[in-house]
Amino acid sequence: MKRSSRFAWSISAAWLVLLGGYVGAVAWLPEGGPRNTFVQIYLCVLPLIVNGALLLNAITLDWRKNAFWMLLALGCTLWMVGQAYWTYVEINQLQPIQLPFIGHFIFFLHTVPMIAALTMQPHERADEQKMLYGHVDFALMLSWWIYIYIFAVLPWEFVMVDRVHYMHAHDIVSGLENIVFTGGAAMLAVNARGRWRKIYANLAGAGAVYVFGLTVINHLVDRTIDSRISLYNVPLPLSFVWLGTVGIMAYHTRGEETETPGIATGTKSGADKSANESVWASRLARTALLSLPVIGLWSMYASKAPAAVQSMRILVTLGAVLPLGFLAFLRNELVDAERVRLLRASQESLDNLKRLQMQFVQSEKLASLGQLVGGAAHEINNPLTAILGYSELLADNPVIDSAARGVAEKIRDQARRTKMLVNNLLSFARQVPSEQRGLVDVNTIVNSSVQFRRADLRGKKVRIEVQTALSLPEVRGDANQLLQVFFNIINNAVDAMQDVGGGTLTVRTLSEKGNVVVVFSDTGPGIREPRLVFDPFYTTKPVGKGTGLGLSICYGLVKDQGGQITCHNRPEGGATFRVEMPAVPAAYPHRVSVSASQHDPAKLA
Repeated sequence: MKRSSRFAWSISAAWLVLLGGYVGAVAWLPEGGPRNTFVQIYLCVLPLIVNGALLLNAITLDWRKNAFWMLLALGCTLWMVGQAYWTYVEINQLQPIQLPFIGHFIFFLHTVPMIAALTMQPHERADEQKMLYGHVDFALMLSWWIYIYIFAVLPWEFVMVDRVHYMHAHDIVSGLENIVFTGGAAMLAVNARGRWRKIYANLAGAGAVYVFGLTVINHLVDRTIDSRISLYNVPLPLSFVWLGTVGIMAYHTRGEETETPGIATGTKSGADKSANESVWASRLARTALLSLPVIGLWSMYASKAPAAVQSMRILVTLGAVLPLGFLAFLRNELVDAERVRLLRASQESLDNLKRLQMQFVQSEKLASLGQLVGGAAHEINNPLTAILGYSELLADNPVIDSAARGVAEKIRDQARRTKMLVNNLLSFARQVPSEQRGLVDVNTIVNSSVQFRRADLRGKKVRIEVQTALSLPEVRGDANQLLQVFFNIINNAVDAMQDVGGGTLTVRTLSEKGNVVVVFSDTGPGIREPRLVFDPFYTTKPVGKGTGLGLSICYGLVKDQGGQITCHNRPEGGATFRVEMPAVPAAYPHRVSVSASQHDPAKLA
């Protein structure tokens, strides 16, 4: 409460100083040079002060709000430019203002940015996609008002110089322009809520005072009286002081901004408001374009202006068709492009949602399969342990002959191999928390992942060659997750090579610059877009065969363990995936690369 009272007293003091200074100077300074100089300089400085108050609010993250306050400030700046030119002529050149006066055009233009500010509707939700539309709408509005001024006023300045008709036309178009601004602010005040209702209402009040001041000066004051330095002109500085108060009030209440979309207006949702805004702007563009032939027909058949004035107006109307038509069609093109973009984005989102749903279903299936595999593996382990035990007893029994002992050794080797596969299946189905990561032998994981895939490659034209480095340093990670990564990469390579009739996948492990590196190189068709291969939902497989999430998941798993995964196409054909994991610091022995054929065939078959 105390803060509000202090703010009210500050505003009252500012009004007293600014308006009181103008009234006091006009009332007490003697007529002539001193009073004229003070008033003209005062009217130049006042818009500058108002600009500062308005631009205090143009530092938000919402382009609508920034554009709103900057356009209001631009309107004040244009008025200040016109007033500065007026002051230069009267004070510096010591010449009276001659009509027609070119500065009137600048005074007329100052309201156009202020009308455009209202079209920003900053109380609505932020929408970055419509920023370009705002520029086109402003250009369209500016072009139309310039056309109106040239049509109505300039013929009496250049074709037939007539002071009375010139001022009459200027007063009409200026009054119409300011009435549009005042009415627009009043309509927004009715539709808005909270602080924005107060802002729009005060803007409408300042606009109404300005319109009233123009009416008084134009119709109630004798033209021979210099109204700019008389008390009749008090509404003019009053409107500017009121406009500056709007900026200060908005800055003072900036913490009361409503952030929830759909609450600012209190009526419709954000999507409905965006649609209504688009329709409103489209109607404005069509109205501006269709008004040209209507105004041209009025000039030809209903206007009583001289023939020369009518001819100029017809030419101006025909010339205005090109820029206004171009801007209207440009806006249509932008709208069409935006709608196409939204349709494509919606379709992509729908497709991704369907893929995600399929992936959720697949994940549930995999979870169930993991439980099934785990249970089956435990059940298999029981008889397998017995087979392994009895085969070892037979192999170590010196009583039986050598032929039977050889058969027992083969049974024992195959039983060990089967037990290892079962243990790998259990390891693959089990999830290990990240805090339980330990030292991992990459060679073992590579061999296990290759064994999984080799099982169904017999009789096919796809070969997998393994080249492991001896004495490879260990890495710290999750063996199950690394197994999943390697198995997924191998699966993708095998699928790609099967599509072209076969090939060879070479898997190499090596130590390089403190990292353990696993390289998967195939002779398949290569990757169409290597830069997109790790993006979610990106896949080159037919519908139903791939979800596009496998490599994306692999990328996340490798990154989560401190490594990195990359891919590229080989010059000789095929693709190469490279997985790098930081090695556990140790004295690395000399690396020797050997082929898988040098290992025990029973372990790598």
